[in-house]
Amino acid sequence: MNIDRCYCFQKPFVELRAIAETTGATSVEELQQHVEFGKKCQLCHPYVRRMLRTGDTSFDEIIREQDEPRTFASSD
Repeated sequence: MNIDRCYCFQKPFVELRAIAETTGATSVEELQQHVEFGKKCQLCHPYVRRMLRTGDTSFDEIIREQDEPRTFASSD
């Protein structure tokens, strides 16, 4: 199994990584301000978080929400 894109919007992770690098986006939400993906089933969110963290754009394993949890910045 090779997972390399948001399937709902057919956006390859390599394209999302390039947009993140260009815009400085560091979270799913920030990246969604620049490109449409991950707004339906949201199964790509943990993959995109892993991509943003590691730069990887192709995955052979299932990545679950708890494997790449959403982090919230402190407002302090």
